[in-house]
Amino acid sequence: MQKKQAGTDQLITQIIRGIEDVKGKDVEILDLREIENTVCDYFIICNGTSNTQVNAIVNSIQKSVSKALKEKPWHVEGSDNSEWILMDYVHVVVHVFQKHIREFYDIEGLWGDAKSVKIETTN
Repeated sequence: MQKKQAGTDQLITQIIRGIEDVKGKDVEILDLREIENTVCDYFIICNGTSNTQVNAIVNSIQKSVSKALKEKPWHVEGSDNSEWILMDYVHVVVHVFQKHIREFYDIEGLWGDAKSVKIETTN
């Protein structure tokens, strides 16, 4: 169990690094482990200012994780219009939004029981 958590922590670190490399905004981690019947352990949520930046964030995350951990997402969805792209790394699901779409769906509100950590970015 501890090995899985160490791998998950490394994955989260690389995802955050990928987001920061292209100046993704409002990064938040939701810890879902204490909630019953969830599909994963963590959500990482961030947003970009345009569909171009949303795509850049997704590409940066994939590059960062692949280079450091030799892992690829199990599934990526939403690349067609780049308003909300979901990246599924099994234990960690990444949501990359355009700001107005993030506000509309309010995932943080839907998962209000989850422990939440906002990541301070340097941009």
